[in-house]
Amino acid sequence: MDERLSLLLHEVEERENELLKLLSDLVAFPTLSPPARNTSKAQAYVANTLQAMDFTIDTWDLYPGDPVVVGTKQGQHPDQSKSLIINGHVDVAAMEESEKWEYPPFDCTVTKENIYGRGVADMKGGMAGALFALKLLHKAGIEPAGNIHFQSVVGEEVGEAGTKSCGEKGYMADLALVVDTSDCQIQGQGGVITGWITVESPTTFHDANRRSMIHAGGGVYGASAIEKMMKMISALQELERHWSVIKSSPGFPPGSMTINPAVIEGGRHPAFVADRCSLWITVHYYPEEHYEDVIQEIEEHLFQTAKADPWLKNHLPQFSWGGTSMIEEKGEIFPAFSVDHNHSGVQSLAQAHQLIHQTTVDYSMSPTVTDGGWLAEAGIPTVLYGPGKLAQAHAVNESLERNQLLQFTKTMVAFLYEWFQQPKRGG
Repeated sequence: MDERLSLLLHEVEERENELLKLLSDLVAFPTLSPPARNTSKAQAYVANTLQAMDFTIDTWDLYPGDPVVVGTKQGQHPDQSKSLIINGHVDVAAMEESEKWEYPPFDCTVTKENIYGRGVADMKGGMAGALFALKLLHKAGIEPAGNIHFQSVVGEEVGEAGTKSCGEKGYMADLALVVDTSDCQIQGQGGVITGWITVESPTTFHDANRRSMIHAGGGVYGASAIEKMMKMISALQELERHWSVIKSSPGFPPGSMTINPAVIEGGRHPAFVADRCSLWITVHYYPEEHYEDVIQEIEEHLFQTAKADPWLKNHLPQFSWGGTSMIEEKGEIFPAFSVDHNHSGVQSLAQAHQLIHQTTVDYSMSPTVTDGGWLAEAGIPTVLYGPGKLAQAHAVNESLERNQLLQFTKTMVAFLYEWFQQPKRGG
């Protein structure tokens, strides 16, 4: 091992208290989402931390009270060297008043084995480890040859794509590293899109008309939107089962492409036949698919089902897909992405992991979603790699293994130390 790198890795251990203080500072900001609109102070802290390492700061409001921060350090030889995006979010999962926390959620409680606090696993631990690694390299005078962008985004917990806005601002790189919860595995992910399906009658009938609508000789051409939605749900279940037979993807258990009927809203009063019903669904899809194609497949299947029904064929279902916020629009999109094992940056990360953990890294597909999909959607090779177990994300008494945070930080030091010197060639 390079002697200079060896000294840096030893320094991570010697200065663990500084790493824990950085994480503690981040956790102390109550950036719960929802309610959101509360990350300004946390983002100012991140911006100040980056500025102290000679990063220039670009910031804009995704929503009032929720700014995005991108720190950029210009490389010494940007035209000949590879650029990198490090991405993470400062918002954390919401909490309920009824939750019984044994540890104060916004104070880091450090034991011999674990660190407790809201966001330590998802994903302020990853943010702290990456920032601390950059800090050690900067203090050692080790500067990147290519440009480095550190994206501290907001809104990930509620589908508000702060990361997407970074791409819209023009931030690109040769590799994007999302330091979100992955238990220090190199991961890609499937995608998620939500949608609303609505069945609506142009006429509202009093409940007394129901007999005339459903019995022979009644003569009233009408239907309950709730009952017709039952046909749509049945059709979705058929399509879901069909997918489980014909679709598969490496790294996912069979049948992982699913359609969840999550919320249903319908009717106006017991004295009326329901004239409107809306179903909110969540669709998980494989990286080989694109959400626009998935949407088309669902709509075509439901249209065919509706056309076989005497009433629905004249009152076809309506659709509303995705959205920029679960809070503002009741909708979200998380694109899927796969990891290119042959990418030189991915291989460098795998080598850094093996150096620190003394075992080969596990490649897998995350069963959940992150902002990494928006980076991949922008055409950037993307990888998910961060500390924390998924079971702890959003959990009461959320925790992170202390040793894993230390090992992750060392891995970041080793990876960045090598990356800073990479020439711009190959993939």
